[in-house]
Order: sequence, then C-alpha cells, then structure tokens
Amino acid sequence: MKVSIVMPAYNAASFIGKSIESVLSQTYEDWELLIIDDASSDGTSEIIKEYSESDSRVFSFSQVKNMGAAEARNLGIRHASGKYIAFLDSDDFWYPDKLEKQVSFIRKSGSPFVFSAYQKVDEHGNKLGVIGVPEKVSYNELLKSCVIGCLTVIYDVDALGKVYMPLIRKRQDFGLWLRILKLTPYAYGQNIILAEYTVRENSISSRKNSAAAYQWKLYRDVEKLSVLKSAYYFSHYAVRGVLRQRYPDIARALGVLK
Repeated sequence: MKVSIVMPAYNAASFIGKSIESVLSQTYEDWELLIIDDASSDGTSEIIKEYSESDSRVFSFSQVKNMGAAEARNLGIRHASGKYIAFLDSDDFWYPDKLEKQVSFIRKSGSPFVFSAYQKVDEHGNKLGVIGVPEKVSYNELLKSCVIGCLTVIYDVDALGKVYMPLIRKRQDFGLWLRILKLTPYAYGQNIILAEYTVRENSISSRKNSAAAYQWKLYRDVEKLSVLKSAYYFSHYAVRGVLRQRYPDIARALGVLK
C-alpha cells in the first residue's frame, strides 16, 4: 500500500537533504516522495534534482513564483498516487520506523486519519521537548487547540478521498485536519515519538501575533463560525497557549501539555 509523501520546500538548502534522507531510510519502502520547490533561490532545486535523479520514488515539481505552503502541498496532493497521504516539511525529520508503525496502526485500528507524538529540536538538533498526543480527537475538540503535528499525519485516500488545504498562508494544515474531521468522527493518536520538528530561531516570538490572527481567520473565514463561537474557541486557544509557554507544569497537570 503506497504512501505519498508531500514535501513543500522554500529556500531549504540547509535542511532538505536531512529531511529527504529520513524518507529514504524508512523501513517501510512502498512510498513516493513529492517535493514541491516553491520558487527557491538558494540551491534547493539543485538538491531536489540530485535526489530525484538517483531514486525513482522521488519526484520534483517547481512553482514559477512563491505561492506558499498551502498551494505547494495541494499541488503534491493532486499528483499523489498512493493509498495514503503523509506530510513532511523540508526542515523536519522522520525516524526510520515512522511509516511502518503508522501504516500498521491504520490497518489494525481501521482509522483513516492518524497522527503521532514528536520531538521538538532547535536548528542545531538540541532537544527542546516532546509534544505528546491524546488517544483521539474530534472536530469540536480540535477547534480548541490543534494537537496534530503536520509532520506526523497520514490519511487514507481510499476512505476519505483527496482532501486539500485551505488557501491561507498560515494554519492551513489545521484547516485540513478540520476538513477531514467533517468526514470521519475522530483522528487517532499514537503517543510514540516518530518524528522531529525543527523550531527555527526566527519563527518563535515574532510570529505569535500573526499565528493568532490566522487562527481567528480560520474560525471566521474558513470554518464560517459565528463571532460568538469563534470567540469561544479562540479563548481556549489563547489560554492553552499561555499555559504551554509560561506555566508548563500546570499545563501538564491539566492535560494541555503532554
């Protein structure tokens, strides 16, 4: 059962080799890697070309101009031919048994939408903490806080069809999970670490306000929630965010942070 792996890439020359190698090292070998170069200018395209020429399972696509992660991922989804679709960003990394364990879990559980825990690391590979996951999450629960890491997701195309990301610059992966949860009651989590998420130095404090703005935009413009419902779910999002950042011990006690 083939897994189609969608990888958007933009000026990722410093990281993308390691990300691709983590796919090549998978113990589960029935996969295709669809890499979408989103108009990079730093040599990313040359690195992608080398891998696509050396392994027939690696496919390269190029955007004429930078369109953002949602457009890039949707292009990959359109070209995907696998029974399953998974996502890996060009600066993140999978453990070798990631696909094997998740495909096995899908087959045993019968769930068409699964995700896992992951390790956060900085740009130098230093560990920053583990993001654990619940056993399952519903649409309404996910609206309060996105507990699903994009790099850990696999969904079953045969069961759900191809589901695409909303065309917004940020939080588009969150929007996709919500779309899928309108098709199936739950996403099921494996609370085992199967991947590493890279926290970039320029993506922490400077983007918090932007992330909050897109969270609100997602509620109102994508999910079409009323102002009252949007405010309700946004309050959960904000409180959980503060607890995770400033009071991690309390967050863990409340189950907000694993």
